[in-house]
Amino acid sequence: MSAVIDDTRAASAPPAPARPGAAALRKRGWWHAHRFLILRRASQLGILALFLLGPLAGVWVVKGNLSSSLTLGVLPLTDPFLLAQMLAARHLPEMSAVIGAAIVLVFYGVLAGRTFCSWVCPMNMVTDAAAWLRHRFNLGAGRAPKAALRHWLLGAVLVVAAVSGSMAWETINPVSMAQRAVIFGGSFAWGVVAAVFLFDLLVAKHGWCGHVCPVGASYALIGSKPLLRVAATHSARCDDCGDCYAVCPEPQVIVMPLKGKAGHGPVVSDRECTACGRCIDVCAPDVFRFTHRFDTRRDPT
Repeated sequence: MSAVIDDTRAASAPPAPARPGAAALRKRGWWHAHRFLILRRASQLGILALFLLGPLAGVWVVKGNLSSSLTLGVLPLTDPFLLAQMLAARHLPEMSAVIGAAIVLVFYGVLAGRTFCSWVCPMNMVTDAAAWLRHRFNLGAGRAPKAALRHWLLGAVLVVAAVSGSMAWETINPVSMAQRAVIFGGSFAWGVVAAVFLFDLLVAKHGWCGHVCPVGASYALIGSKPLLRVAATHSARCDDCGDCYAVCPEPQVIVMPLKGKAGHGPVVSDRECTACGRCIDVCAPDVFRFTHRFDTRRDPT
């Protein structure tokens, strides 16, 4: 498939500031300028640590991996995309896998939306590191394929599973490979992680998560109308610094809530929002906040 360049995403965004979050750091202090970033890293590393306890210390709090796991011997969790591949490949899943997928569907579909990508997935740390280096060395936004590519890849993965009778994607899935690389090592696993890092560093900022990853596409579809949302409640305070656009992995989702026409609500309702909270961190005027999808208040100050 030929790459179609996506130039619409940054069309409405102002130029990136030299140091995103510098004003917030001066005004609000280090913790308030980084709190959701730190909490996300604690969540991602904490989840990896739970998986590490078994192989390294013999304490099996969680068995399995991020695609399919069993916590404390009673709580199954299954990636719905993995279950979809199993069904497409005509493999009869165990009841625990079906129950685990149902739990995940309810959690992300009703409450959390696409937060798996920003609060759980270990590849988020890899792509964020590439984005930081890209900004640090002024490499620009790069040239990314259309965001719809990841949805086409999602469909292609299911077609391959149906035709081949196997879950071929899981052999190269960077989410699984990142966890495998940390826990078990291996040149192939680290190679997959490195490939994603180099793609985001040299080809497109947030290119993997925002344009390619079919796992992220599946969570965007699952969590299209979740309860947890970010809102530009105090949009009247915006000073057009551009910090939020610079740090957001999906900057196109901010435009309408922040600068939309009269009558458009302040809630970032786009399903592609990962609710990472970085726009809240770096905004010195405190424009953004976490809220729920029914909160339509737009305070004037």
